[in-house]
Amino acid sequence: MSTTRTPATASLRHRARRFAELVTTPLVPSDFWELLDPLHGGSGLRGRIVGQRQETRDAVSLAIRPGRGWAGHTAGQYVRLGVEVDGVRQWRSYSLTSPPRPDGVITVTVTAVPDGIVSTQLVRRTKVGTVVHLDQAAGDFTLPRDRPAKALFVTAGSGITPVMGMLRDGVGRLDDVVLVHSAPRPEDVVFGAQLRALAARGGLRLVEVHTAVDGRLTPARLAELVPDFATRQTWACGPNGLLDALQETYDAAGLELRTERFRPVVLAVGDGGAVTFADTGVTAEADAATSLLDTGEANGVLMPSGCRMGICFGCVIPLREGSVRDLRNGHVTTAVDGDAIPVQTCVSAAAGPCRLGI
Repeated sequence: MSTTRTPATASLRHRARRFAELVTTPLVPSDFWELLDPLHGGSGLRGRIVGQRQETRDAVSLAIRPGRGWAGHTAGQYVRLGVEVDGVRQWRSYSLTSPPRPDGVITVTVTAVPDGIVSTQLVRRTKVGTVVHLDQAAGDFTLPRDRPAKALFVTAGSGITPVMGMLRDGVGRLDDVVLVHSAPRPEDVVFGAQLRALAARGGLRLVEVHTAVDGRLTPARLAELVPDFATRQTWACGPNGLLDALQETYDAAGLELRTERFRPVVLAVGDGGAVTFADTGVTAEADAATSLLDTGEANGVLMPSGCRMGICFGCVIPLREGSVRDLRNGHVTTAVDGDAIPVQTCVSAAAGPCRLGI
């Protein structure tokens, strides 16, 4: 059965929509829809936590349903998550531990570390239903389109997380896989039960190195455990000391080593600071009450703008590094070099030194 839309019906709907816009000015109905359903709002990509799974005493896997705008991912990539901690929006990068799924849900696995502001929040205090901010997936620590005949993964600690995504996506299409994983004790192995079950089914050869008993994993030890390592395409993820040693060994042998390194994030948050408009070379001191938009314009920077009230998002530009504070609610957004986190310059001010992509 089809429905015919008459001119009168269309006109009535138009008048109703126009009336809604008038009575909600300066907001529009889409702003209220964002309040009701933040995953479909226009102020950036978000996701809702829809599941949790305890992996070890200190590690939890979070299942997240991204909102509109998520472009998908490749197994092995990472995603930046933004969470509110004591009024500060903190961003951290976490490897995606799931392959692409038909339902669109993604998973990240977070290990709480001592003094880890974000990791502790996500592991100890975050509940199902929490909405988090997302960036698009990034990174090239992935399997090639043409799967290797022989693969070797070398991981330690939380370095297993991107590899788990690749294993879940690639096992069954990889003919000969060896995983050498290092952790203090068997109970500290993230995904331990799943990895051992996979090995028992013949999906891979699993070699566990328990450093509390066996000592550290070294390139020499790796050569003993996997004598044919030089014939395998190798991916490695873990502490910098291990990766540096492996890189030196592989370089000396003329072998390719694909590595993924986790970046530490340490940012100071204060009041005001030097604002650098990266593409112009202009740097200006700003106080904590002057918007980034006003700061730029006062110093001759051509800034995009619109309503200047935080509604239309016409002023959004990427925060490349540093900290800014939302003047409406005091929330602080942080970024480290390499990030490109969208911020509204008309309602944001410097919360320390910061660099903007304009």
